Amino acid sequence: MPFFKEIKINEHTTAYFWKISEDIDWLFENVPLNEKSSTRLQTMSSIEHKKGFLTVRMLLQHIGFTDFDLFYDAFGKPHLEDKSKKAKGKSLESNNQHISISHSHEFSCICISNQSIGIDLEKRKEKTLKIAPRFMDISHLENLSEADKIAKATVVWGVKESVFKLKNEKGISFPNHISESRFQLEDKKGKAHINFNNASEDFLFQFDFVDDYVFVCVMNV
Repeated sequence: MPFFKEIKINEHTTAYFWKISEDIDWLFENVPLNEKSSTRLQTMSSIEHKKGFLTVRMLLQHIGFTDFDLFYDAFGKPHLEDKSKKAKGKSLESNNQHISISHSHEFSCICISNQSIGIDLEKRKEKTLKIAPRFMDISHLENLSEADKIAKATVVWGVKESVFKLKNEKGISFPNHISESRFQLEDKKGKAHINFNNASEDFLFQFDFVDDYVFVCVMNV
């Protein structure tokens, strides 16, 4: 199954999902890669990771970009080249379109926005609930069914992972530096906060459920 769905976060932010069903040979034949990406793909030993890598590029193609428009900065954060500036031979460092990427098992996702964003895609599983005390305030899980506890713990993990991606700074600790305000699963949104290196910053997050997965998008207030 190719392109799966899109979720409109706001007027300027959209997430795109690919449900992975293709075999690796078909994906390789249908995804043109730049030299760096080809080299990176060859270093991957997991077929699952290779498929995730290639279907992210399929999503780029779906919205009019290619792997040749994607580059990573010195910290490993992805960026999209500005095609209009590229055509004029100008620097590509300033770019009005921001991208964040995630993939997990059966799904790959990219999110495009006019502002910096961080996304995460996680499968709902019991293991996340078991390790919840390591990364969140478990009082946020009180009075919930077991299924809702798993879902909420997965959302919180996704929020913290997304904030981490957005900030992209070494040394950030999920339990020590990133916190989330109380929220209800039916709200599908909330607020998060980071206090790191003597600086504080607030974020808004939105989340949704895609099959048995939790999708989270974080952006600055």
